[in-house]
Amino acid sequence: MLEISTSKQPLNATAVIVLADGSVFYGYGFGAETIAVGEICFNTGITGYQETLTDPSYAGQIINFTFPHVGNVGTNEEDMECTKPFARGLIVREDITTPSNWRSDDDFGAWLAKNNLVGISGIDTRALTRRIRDNGAPAGVIAYKKDGKFDLNELHGRAKQWPGLEGMDLAKEVTCSAPYNWKQKKWTITEGYTDQTAPEFKVVAIDYGAKQNILRCLAQAGFDVTVVPATARAEEILSHKPDGIFLSNGPGDPSATGEYAIPVIRALIDKGLPIFGICLGHQLLALSLGAKTRKMHLGHRGANQPVKDLTTGKVEITSQNHGFEVLDDSLPDGVEVSHVSLFDKSNEGIHVIGRPIFSVQYHPEASPGPEDSYYLFERFADNIRKAKAA
Repeated sequence: MLEISTSKQPLNATAVIVLADGSVFYGYGFGAETIAVGEICFNTGITGYQETLTDPSYAGQIINFTFPHVGNVGTNEEDMECTKPFARGLIVREDITTPSNWRSDDDFGAWLAKNNLVGISGIDTRALTRRIRDNGAPAGVIAYKKDGKFDLNELHGRAKQWPGLEGMDLAKEVTCSAPYNWKQKKWTITEGYTDQTAPEFKVVAIDYGAKQNILRCLAQAGFDVTVVPATARAEEILSHKPDGIFLSNGPGDPSATGEYAIPVIRALIDKGLPIFGICLGHQLLALSLGAKTRKMHLGHRGANQPVKDLTTGKVEITSQNHGFEVLDDSLPDGVEVSHVSLFDKSNEGIHVIGRPIFSVQYHPEASPGPEDSYYLFERFADNIRKAKAA
């Protein structure tokens, strides 16, 4: 049983966080009046909270935002990275304020309620971040009740019983249900979104939890994009007659998703097609080539992550969201490290020597985040161009 003195609860508290180790944090609820359980991680980005919450890679996670002012620019339909949020909840320092942005269509709290997403404010997010930094990402529960009445023992039980992301396949929960075509290019302030009307190449994107801005960047780079579910067979993918294959980002443990994804990717590698992977797609490509992955102590989540491209010597500031990594010392002969994190030296990219196959751990579509790495989409197009000319 969890032992805690109820006198510690502020009289006006309407929400609580309970961790699997029994720690309790009281605050003020907003969004949906509900309970959410998941892995609590932190994100260091200072913009783009709507894009972050609608990134399918955050499925199964509760996000502790280190930037204190989250929600102050409201929400809009253009900044959605998927049709709905897949994050399970959020933790912030300051109360949500009235929207102050010319693009805002809706109040952040109202948007969260519509999407059944729970939030808690009034938390010392810096202290919680330090706790995660030192001890790893814990399982936890957020509960919001307007009357402030909580069964702490029941909530603690939920947190303790949550199995964790290791060994969990979440791609099937977030992938599309059927193939579809994507034409929309990147947003501009003058035109908004426009369509790709003169594509140069055909690419099939395998959707393990794809962010829409990745698909926009592919269209921007000159691709006619067909998106297929994570469970699509190699024969289905090849029936679209692609010039190249894209492996998308996504949530969960790559080893679990790899049970059905690896045989397909290996079959596509054997066909000699150019391949480009991002995030989970990077990890799945590495596993398909014979490498190994593992869960990280913290992971990387934010828009300020420095990465060095070893092929050019260039340092890029990148947007990242991952809790698993590819192990450099497990890479087989013929596969090289192409990018490395300057924070912790972890793997950020690989390429197959002499073949048009490469992947990166970070997010070159940068939504939100810097655009230093957009060139990777153009590199993918160049690889296809060279392969077709050979």
